[in-house]
Amino acid sequence: MRCPTCQYNGTKVVDSRPVDDNKAIRRRRECEDCGFRFTTFEKVEETPLIVVKKDGSREEFSREKVLRGLIRACEKRPVALEELENMVFSIEKELRRMGNAEVKSEDVGEIVMDKLAEVDEVAYVRFASVYRQFKDLNVFIDELKEILKKNPSL
Repeated sequence: MRCPTCQYNGTKVVDSRPVDDNKAIRRRRECEDCGFRFTTFEKVEETPLIVVKKDGSREEFSREKVLRGLIRACEKRPVALEELENMVFSIEKELRRMGNAEVKSEDVGEIVMDKLAEVDEVAYVRFASVYRQFKDLNVFIDELKEILKKNPSL
């Protein structure tokens, strides 16, 4: 490993510890020449998860894109950012568990809505209204009735 400050090609590992649910290793390194300390991460390179959109185009799954959508849906709601980040991790894990290199954008959206429904009903309705592109008020009301059937205490 090359030192980022002096470019010397010799470093020693000072400390190692697992991170990211034991999917990666964080290593503290020290340059054998100048003594500079820095951190590196080692993790298994996963095959990219490709999302097939409604128009047939394909793009790589983006945790950041999903997180932005969740943040937007949860705006002014009592949902912590850490909870949303955990939700994104859980969504990706569920998609990878399906065992396919490609997943439909509809599958991603449905999983996101399922997770949101468990956390905050208002955020769920916000996300669903954008994701499902309700054509009229009656379709929107039907969706609200479904939520009430699932959770009669509302």
